Amino acid sequence: MPFADSDGTSLYYERHGSGPVILFVHGSGGNHAAWWQQVAALRAEFTVVTMDLRGFGKSDSTMAEFDGQDFPGDVLAVLEAEDLTDVMLVGQSIGSVAALRAGLLRPDRVGAVVLGHSLGGISHPELRELAAADRAEAVKLPVVDRLLTRRFQREHADRTFLFQQMGTFNVARMADLRNLDTDGPSLRDIEESGVEVAFLLGEKDAVLSVKTVTRAHELLPGSRLEVVPDAPHSMYWETPGPYNQAVAHLRRTLGRKESA
Repeated sequence: MPFADSDGTSLYYERHGSGPVILFVHGSGGNHAAWWQQVAALRAEFTVVTMDLRGFGKSDSTMAEFDGQDFPGDVLAVLEAEDLTDVMLVGQSIGSVAALRAGLLRPDRVGAVVLGHSLGGISHPELRELAAADRAEAVKLPVVDRLLTRRFQREHADRTFLFQQMGTFNVARMADLRNLDTDGPSLRDIEESGVEVAFLLGEKDAVLSVKTVTRAHELLPGSRLEVVPDAPHSMYWETPGPYNQAVAHLRRTLGRKESA
């Protein structure tokens, strides 16, 4: 079981398959095991790396408090441990914020960042206002309804229960990740980094609207936009087939596409 060291913090990660590298960065309720449907589908063509941020899964959770500003360094520690380059980081929700910051810090290792269901913490007044309006609507719903469709919950009670159980392996909580948005990168910072950015979301995302993400795509020159029909916020879990296809397509067409 490999562990990486991030300034004295032990971070659990796994590496599967071979080929161009995809590293998944989980959201506030996830950990490395949340990507079980992605690893199995993608490892034949790609090197698939999953990890636990500090406070999550099997990574060190003994610290008295967690600072979201440390999470980008956690991502980079795994890249360093495996000496990976031309990596495509794929974030899920707030994990996308850590992914984008990691990519901007080390564009020599990161060729592309996929912002899954997230604006990546981009600092821009119009986007901040649009996202705030989306959140105001989202908080009216029960948490699970923000993440999975009600139809899925009815038809797949077992997978819904497992989805909810994933978070019980974590010590850190959503509040520990919120300050990741502090002093976020500007659109110019992203352009000048040379890191390619793609926005990936589900058409039925109840947390962040297609309208908001489309606007972010319009404001960021050279960015890509992938909207998966009928998919919710946690589409990696509910609709893994279309999600995996979208991730594979982005990996084939972003970055230098060199093998690990």
